[in-house]
Amino acid sequence: MKINFRPNPNSFKNTFCVFKEEEIQILEKLTVQYESKSGSKYFYTEKGMYRLSNHWGRLANSKWRLEAFAIETPSKIKLGFVAWNEFYPDNATEKLYYLEANFANNTINYQHKFNPNYDNKAVLRTSFETSKRIKQARNLFNLTSWAKYFENEDINDLRKKIITNLIFTNKTLDEIKRDL
Repeated sequence: MKINFRPNPNSFKNTFCVFKEEEIQILEKLTVQYESKSGSKYFYTEKGMYRLSNHWGRLANSKWRLEAFAIETPSKIKLGFVAWNEFYPDNATEKLYYLEANFANNTINYQHKFNPNYDNKAVLRTSFETSKRIKQARNLFNLTSWAKYFENEDINDLRKKIITNLIFTNKTLDEIKRDL
């Protein structure tokens, strides 16, 4: 159903959401309702928003991430959808974020505490603290030099132990490593 909805320009200011990638053919049924200066196109429906863009992540005062079908594809332009009730508040001072690791894919990402999947087990952190832990975990996933100090340990087991502690405790990375 086509609706002519124009949100207030500040409607999405200081928000976090995760768009899910959709097939580009959906656009045949939609009409562009807003185009940003950077070329992103927005399509509004009763259920939520579609966004066609070649850039995702930090957008002005918001954090809009895309869960893509595949991490790397030839086209950087992706279509994503998010329901209206999946826009959550964002700010630099509150502990709003938690981490999720995918050990099969060696990836880590952050989620919002209002995400219905949050089980209250992972430690909540501010944006800055979350970014710092993500960087540490990504280094653990991508580098091996840190593991030379651990004798006779399987690097994948070490990664899992350390990253799990980064997610579920407030210990520093150095404290976690010392404990092992």
